[in-house]
Amino acid sequence: MAKQPKTAISPTREENYPEWYQQVIRAADLADLSPVRGCMVIKPWGWGIWENMQHALDGMFKATGHENAYFPLFIPMSFLEKEAEHVEGFAKECAVVTHHRLEPGPDGGLVPAGELEEPLIVRPTSETIIGSMYAKWVQSHRDLPILINQWANVVRWEMRTRMFLRTAEFLWQEGHTAHATKEEAIEETNKMLEVYADFAENWMAMPVIKGEKTAGERFPGAVTTLTIEAMMQDRKALQSGTSHFLGQNFSKAQGIQFQDQNGENCFAWTTSWGVSTRLIGALIMTHSDDDGLVVPPRLAPAQIMLLPIHKPENEATVMEYCESLKAELEAQQFGGLPIRVKIDNRDIRGGEKNWQHIKRGVPLRVEIGPKDIEKGGVFVGRRDTGEKKGYDRKEFVAQAAEILQEIQQGLFDRALKLREENTHTFTDFNEFEAYFTPKNEEESEIHGGFALCHFVDCPEMEEKLKLLKVTPRCIPLDQQPTPGTCIFTGQPTDKIGVFAKAY
Repeated sequence: MAKQPKTAISPTREENYPEWYQQVIRAADLADLSPVRGCMVIKPWGWGIWENMQHALDGMFKATGHENAYFPLFIPMSFLEKEAEHVEGFAKECAVVTHHRLEPGPDGGLVPAGELEEPLIVRPTSETIIGSMYAKWVQSHRDLPILINQWANVVRWEMRTRMFLRTAEFLWQEGHTAHATKEEAIEETNKMLEVYADFAENWMAMPVIKGEKTAGERFPGAVTTLTIEAMMQDRKALQSGTSHFLGQNFSKAQGIQFQDQNGENCFAWTTSWGVSTRLIGALIMTHSDDDGLVVPPRLAPAQIMLLPIHKPENEATVMEYCESLKAELEAQQFGGLPIRVKIDNRDIRGGEKNWQHIKRGVPLRVEIGPKDIEKGGVFVGRRDTGEKKGYDRKEFVAQAAEILQEIQQGLFDRALKLREENTHTFTDFNEFEAYFTPKNEEESEIHGGFALCHFVDCPEMEEKLKLLKVTPRCIPLDQQPTPGTCIFTGQPTDKIGVFAKAY
């Protein structure tokens, strides 16, 4: 029997995908569990990835006319009660503040005191608190549109958590806009979905399907929810960004009214849209392997890591070479920005140092020792393919941006290939059921993929899907209505949906 190759991550993806995911986070030093149940501490390398995501998205938001602002963390309970469907959708996840001080207790500990007149909800999402402010700011059609985004944290009291994918507190951005007409609000909803798809594919190297959510999967209180859905390496779906057309539901609940050009009072049309630190989980599960994290170059905190190899007698020479090479590389541009280069001169063994950066997913590792300096060269390792190759120094500097782009595109192509190979069309429910039913226990984490089929959104479909632990992910926006038969009910329909097991 052939000896299995040793990997940095144990268990491997095939052996135990959920545990592999957790081990990648630890090995890459992305985050750690916090003393607060269900919450996490994001460490510098993980925060660096999130910062790059923020920087890219923030630029895209501002390029489409949006401004940043900030709204309170605490929301009066009465605000949520104004929109019945909204409060019902979030009620079970709300963290509630009922007291405003602590006092010594009889056993020497502390007890809550000073009960609030009205309980405060720790922000699960901000439609209601932002809507109350828009109601103050809007009187005339000249006050519209309002195009605001905020970067914030939110709390949803999850019982079963997984770092980055589902935590009690997480970071996100939430855009909230108000418009004079329905058409403007729908245009905004579609525009922001395109922004998210652009970011996912061109920055995260993660192919996505743009679609509309079914009624049962829609954001509480929304008229329409649009989504981008991505396939992870275990062939499950991950909702990676949503954009909601809220109609006039929230403006009526919050009293966002204005006088139009004819002097008539009208309710505004609103939208909301957001992505979160869940995108880091998406990045991990889209690209990483059994040696750890793989980061697309456009989001890597360090795109090139220089690894000096020296002894005390030649340290000055090697470090001078590294510093000058760093300056030359940083003078090159990749993705419209200077290449991000770091030097790791820590006093640890070279092999250990090299493996740390493999596990952290650094796109290019460059080893530089006295022999490389003598030849005027560098020795480069690629994280995506594992290829190692010597370059002439000038040649590497000239080609660095091209190599990074090759890695970026290669990661996208690899992820797209996985999705295409694991997306199938079904016209028969028995075949659909078999697709999502594991043949044996070992296959339970990876069986199935994306299924395309005609459907009618109804309780009968929901019951059958529930038994399979499958959900309707979206109705693809780029598909034309095609007459067919619902595989769940046998009824005629022209709707085709994407179905999958999902996170």
